[in-house]
Amino acid sequence: MNPAPLAFPSDPAAWADWLGDTARSGLETARQLIAALTDGTERGALAVLELWNDADIALRAADSIAGLLAEVHPQATVRELAEAQSQEISKVQTERTQNRELFAVVNATDPTDLDADAARFRDRILRDFRRSGVDQSDEVRARLRDIAERLTVLDQDFSRNIREDVRSVRLTPERLAGLPADYVEAHPVDADGLVTITTDYPDVIPFRTFATDAAARRELTVEFLNRAWPANDPVLTEMLQLRREQAQLVGYESWPAYDADVKMVGGAKQIADFIEKITEAAESAGRRDYGELLARRQRDDPTATALDSADASYYGELIRRERFSVDAQQVRQYFDFGRVRAGLLEVTSRLFGIEYRELTDTPVWHEDVTGYDVLLDGQHLGRIYLDLHPREGKYKHAAQFDLVVGVTDRQLPEGVLVCNFPRGVMEHSDVVTLFHEFGHLVHHVLGGRQRWARFSGVATEWDFVEAPSQMLEEWAWDAEILGSFATNAAGEAIPAALVERMRAAHEFGKGYAVRTQMFYAAISYGLHADPPADNTAAVRAAQERYDLFRYVDGTHFHASFGHLAGYTSAYYTYMWSLVIAKDLFSAFDPADLFDETVAHRYRDRILARGGAADAADLVADFLGRPFSFDAYAEWLDRPAQ
Repeated sequence: MNPAPLAFPSDPAAWADWLGDTARSGLETARQLIAALTDGTERGALAVLELWNDADIALRAADSIAGLLAEVHPQATVRELAEAQSQEISKVQTERTQNRELFAVVNATDPTDLDADAARFRDRILRDFRRSGVDQSDEVRARLRDIAERLTVLDQDFSRNIREDVRSVRLTPERLAGLPADYVEAHPVDADGLVTITTDYPDVIPFRTFATDAAARRELTVEFLNRAWPANDPVLTEMLQLRREQAQLVGYESWPAYDADVKMVGGAKQIADFIEKITEAAESAGRRDYGELLARRQRDDPTATALDSADASYYGELIRRERFSVDAQQVRQYFDFGRVRAGLLEVTSRLFGIEYRELTDTPVWHEDVTGYDVLLDGQHLGRIYLDLHPREGKYKHAAQFDLVVGVTDRQLPEGVLVCNFPRGVMEHSDVVTLFHEFGHLVHHVLGGRQRWARFSGVATEWDFVEAPSQMLEEWAWDAEILGSFATNAAGEAIPAALVERMRAAHEFGKGYAVRTQMFYAAISYGLHADPPADNTAAVRAAQERYDLFRYVDGTHFHASFGHLAGYTSAYYTYMWSLVIAKDLFSAFDPADLFDETVAHRYRDRILARGGAADAADLVADFLGRPFSFDAYAEWLDRPAQ
């Protein structure tokens, strides 16, 4: 059976109607299936679960499409409609898991009639019921419904405020000193004799890395760190309060306790302990590299006693250039966007044994979007879309969005990669980000052959989902692999010796980078564990405790920290996953990263399983042992050479 992929409208004017029809159809189907489960018909355990699965598929179809288009569609009216539909879908999802009749039907099923996968699916459904307050009073359940609906709106408001608040600085041309020629050319002088630099990533990252004008770097950094301020401050405050109330109404001490209960970490205290453990582990390496960074700054300004994020990237780049002979402006000439994209597809095709076939006549939501069918041994696995350049009203970060959840013999998985890369040459850090995010996309497709939609694709515990993507970053640091697609305008491949110096330079600063990540994790956890009266003051205190870079006066980073909407209290998962990623990578031979035996075992035992087993069990199956901290600790302690 070869299910047909999702078909988009070919007429740009038809998107709103298509979206409305698609969402309504999914909701109507889901409501009918929910009603059927409580119609009094006697059904066996498997039949009950299959109806529930059908409802999952219908809800996911509506939710995924609305969630994507709210972030990427070029028409504001379509984005607004998608947000409204997401709110309606969220209501149905909440009502389903608070429905006592439904709970009674599922709870009455006999798990001994089920195989292991189905029994696990049943357990997860019952867990969702209890976490939604199905056993609470009518008054409490009504309040929980109100909270869920309000949080959906607040999450949308928080993300929209970030997405739409593009700020800028206007500078005289000489203040672009140090920037690459193509960057300067792409930012022409206007009628007032000034140049506009925005807070979008293709503008801000090179500027903060290369601009020699310290005051200009600071001006742009302040604007970047103040995006969505002050609009998002009251939004965040209400989100934090409502999440805490929701958790406490269903018997948890705090939101982190509620959220961690279904993750690998297991509990709120374990999150706090993990943050402290990593902070301590990075202390020596972080202080060592920060000291070198500060010493380099003091050569320019002998009065300097500290650094903040307005200077960190610039001086990190200087050290990499001077100590390691790695000039990012020299490096970037090898990373033309088109060649990088083609190289990414070639590398992952070879690694995972899959084939990509570009779509040539398939309608998409914007002309920048490219699509590909994905095949394995001639069998159609799914479809991917790449939406990789910034535009007005589009999601500002980098993420993979589900479009269609894969279900065996019913529908093929489809996913979308949404990023904001420049159209010309890229920084190598952009290349690493592209490999990372593509890891999520290939996980969604390869893991999309599941009977139960609940376990399809990137459906493991949330503190594991970054591990496969973080591991794929390693392929963006291999000299032979980069040499296969990274060529300059003359067609010359990036020299292997340069890649080796890039790797050494990349090792510099990892200690203080980890400390910055723990600052982010501490914000994510701390704001939720004990919502403060003053978010800015709490963030500043966390930065002083965990980060080695000082607070930038007059800024409000939390207002544009988009992970507070999606990851809530669980930003720690990036580092938790990295610990596992380093261990997973230890199974590969660095001299032959395409070795089929280990690559295909990884594909089949980690990626293809989706969420069909607990993450710890997937990792143990691949490694032949439980995961450990050893590989991560060795990496963190190893100094740059």
